[in-house]
This record gives sequence, structure tokens and C-alpha cells, in this order.
Amino acid sequence: MILFSIILKTNASLTKDAFVKLVLEWNRTSKYKENCVPDINWNGVPDINWNGEYNIKYGNDRLSLEFVDYPDKQIMAVRHEKVTGDAVIWDTDYVINFEKQQIAIRLDRTYKEEALVMNGKFSTPHFITLLIEGRYLADDYNLPVLRSPIFISDEQSVVIADVVEHTEKYQLPVIYVSKTSDDKEVVDTDWLASRLKGAAHILVEKDKENCRMCSNICKETKEEFGAVRIYFPAESMSRKRFLYRSANGDSNIRLEKIITNVIQYWNAQSMDILYTWQGVNNAVLNLNLDRQIAKYQEAESARQSAKKEVDQVYNEFDEDLKKMQQKLEELTRTNETLMIENSVMRAKMNSTKALPILYQGNEEDFYPDEIQDMILSILEEAFSNTESKTRRADILSDIIENNQYQHLSEKRKQKVKAIFKGYKNLSGAIKQELMELGITISEDGKHYKLTYNNDPRYMVTVGKTPSNNRAGNNNAALINKIMM
Repeated sequence: MILFSIILKTNASLTKDAFVKLVLEWNRTSKYKENCVPDINWNGVPDINWNGEYNIKYGNDRLSLEFVDYPDKQIMAVRHEKVTGDAVIWDTDYVINFEKQQIAIRLDRTYKEEALVMNGKFSTPHFITLLIEGRYLADDYNLPVLRSPIFISDEQSVVIADVVEHTEKYQLPVIYVSKTSDDKEVVDTDWLASRLKGAAHILVEKDKENCRMCSNICKETKEEFGAVRIYFPAESMSRKRFLYRSANGDSNIRLEKIITNVIQYWNAQSMDILYTWQGVNNAVLNLNLDRQIAKYQEAESARQSAKKEVDQVYNEFDEDLKKMQQKLEELTRTNETLMIENSVMRAKMNSTKALPILYQGNEEDFYPDEIQDMILSILEEAFSNTESKTRRADILSDIIENNQYQHLSEKRKQKVKAIFKGYKNLSGAIKQELMELGITISEDGKHYKLTYNNDPRYMVTVGKTPSNNRAGNNNAALINKIMM
């Protein structure tokens, strides 16, 4: 399951040795020490000793760092792999093409349903910070790749025109953040730029007075004080707009939506097979296999004159060939599994009609297929109360039957009822089950505040101790009414 995938342009200073050293430095300085692969040295420095070999693997089956060199194409691939106690595999891949001066960065994990929901604190990888600090990334046309916002005024109106009118192509999405009428920022732009480092440019108005020309060029935001817009590099991608509504107090929600849209854009981009770990490994294995076959054929032609030597080559070749074929088969099965998974995901994404019956509004799913399932639930309830053999009944039945109604909301309601059955207090187990449903919990005196998906519109207050035997049922009924 892809969590993040991107290709960035590098400069000539990122040589092969510099890249290897940067990867080892990233491994050594990780703030999560359980992710550091030990016993690696670099030029005598403890824990960083590189012996000059570019095809090598450190660590064990649970935690490893592996390098694969493909000199024929001037490509090098690195994989950091961690297997957790619940058998979930976390992969971090770096694939660099020195000839084209491009680096692919990809985070992957074992596919599970909960992996479809993006972590609310997701940031692009720390390795991008090392690339930025080392000045290894090339400018994106006329904008530097940074982990901080770029404050703009009318002096940068040409840049804004390029972005809005697509007169120049940018590799990264551009996020335009306008100030409010009293020159305040509606989102934490420093935090936004830090979390989207390397994945987007953050352009922020200095103030309204000095950005009149910018506003005239960017007509969409001219009258939208505090609006945020995302301009994607692909002209086929619709621009995203996030309006400022001061009464909602939703700056964090807006920030997460902006980040989610940018990450989803990158994850949807196609990537050449030689910018993936599996692709480079397959290419190297096939190259080595071809060389072994050539060696075998050469030995076969000389068999009559040097049978003893040929027999020795046969034995060595057979063992190597079996190992390489076995690894090639394993990688092929992995690729087939990924292709099936991608087909299932794309089939799910493409299951909607080209011309839908209804267009989705601004509300977004709190879990996969939430809005569709809730609409189908309402339609099923209407169908049960509609006289049969009528046009209305036939239309309702047809829509329900052709939209894969999964009863997700009903299952979640039953889950809530089960959680609060015989409720006496909000135990650790109950809190964990509520968090799995997307419900966060905070204390408020003698009560708990339960908030759905961190959205203040959906909040329920429950007592820390039940007032009567029906308190659990009442709590469940209220939660289901407000949230489900």
C-alpha cells in the first residue's frame, strides 16, 4: 500500500558517494532509534563504515538496509525495511538516476484496510530535509525547493502569472495562501511548509496592501480574504479552493485537507519501473542472468577441450542460477500481487459512473465510502416505506442494487451499541475502540467530550460515571444520532 511517492530533480553535486553517505547519515541520525540499522561504518566513523561496495545488505530479516547498484543505467536503489510485531512490513525506498539527475522517494507498507486512512500528522520523509539542507535539489524552474514558506508581494507578480496561467511548467504543486482582511494567516504556513517539504511550494501574501497586483492576476482569490488555492502542475487537474470561514474555527481541518490533496496528487502519478525498488532489482537480476547464460554457453562450446573445468563451472552456475531464478520468481510474485492490489483499488475508484446521479458537495468521507453508504442507507429506508410496483419504488431499488450497499454505517452503529452495553466507566479498552471508529476523547470536569474525526460540529458529552442503568444505551443512541 503506497503511503507516499514522489520524484524530485537533483543537481550534479549529488554524486554516488554523496548519495550513499546521505542515506547512511539518515539511518544513523533517525530520531526513532528502533529504526536505525546498526553496525555500519563510513571511513572509520563509528556506525558509518562504507567498504566501497555498492551492492550490499546490512541488518537482519526484521530490520535491514540494502543497496543495489545498476551501473549500466547509472541507477542506484536503496531499501530500508522494517517488520513489526504484527507482521506489517514498512518499506522506505530511494531510487536515484544519476544520468537524468532525478530521485524517487517512496514509502510503502503491507496493505490493510486502516492504511487507507491518512495519519493526521503525516509529513513527507525526513530524507527530503537532508536533501534540502545539503543543497542537492535543483530549483523548480524559478522557485527553490524549501521546507519553509515563500512570502510574496507585487514584486513576484510574474511568478504568480506563471502559476495561474500555466505559461511555465512547475514540477511541484503551488499553494497560494492569501491573508485575511486584517492581514492574518488562516493556516500555520510554517507547519504546512514543513510537512509538505519537497512536495509543494507554499506562497504566502506579505499583506493585502503589497499584493494588489497578485490579487488581480489571481482573480479567483481577489475577493476571498483568507482563501487557500492549490495549483497542480498538470493542467488536467482541477484547482482546489479552501475558503476561510472565521466562525468555524477550522484552521487545522483546512490544513489537513490541503496536505491530503497534495499527497493524493503525488500518489496518483505514474512512475517508470526503473524508479522502483522491484524494477531495479528485476533489471539487475535479468542482466546477471543474461551474463550467466552467456558464460554457460561459452563454457559449453569449450566442453570437449576442458571438460574438467567446464564441470566446475556447471556446478557453480547451477547453484547461482537456482538462487537467481528463485529470487526472480519471488520478485515476479510480488509484482503480480501489487498489480492485483492496484487493479482492485482502481476498480473501486473507477466504479462510479462518468455522469453520476448526484455530485458530491464539500463534505468529505471520514472513512472509506462513508457518504455513499449513508446516502444508500437513507434510500433503503425510503424504499421500505414506499408502495411497491410504483415508479418511485423501482428507481430506489435500482439505485440500491447497483451501488454495492455495504451497510457500513449500520455496522458502526451496532459497534457503538456493543461498546456502551452495560456501561460503567470509560475504560482503556472502550477508549481504544472509540478511537478506532475515529472518535477522540477529552476530559471536561465530570464529563468526557467525544469528538468525531476532530470535527467540532459532531461532539457528544458523556458522564464519567453512569447516572442509571440506561446511561450506556442513551450514550450509544446519542452518538449514533449525531455521528453515524
